[in-house]
Amino acid sequence: MPQLNPGPWFAILVFAWLIFLITIPTKIMNHITPNELTPVSAEKHKTEPWDWPW
Repeated sequence: MPQLNPGPWFAILVFAWLIFLITIPTKIMNHITPNELTPVSAEKHKTEPWDWPW
């Protein structure tokens, strides 16, 4: 029964994980974010209390 022989299946598993762990993350990390991050100012916004109408 070929299912009990781990030789070729283990090699396929190792090569598949090598593809997942080497090529795919590098392709993903090459993308840049479309909106560059801007620093948030430390200035506090003025908030006013709001009275409920009841």
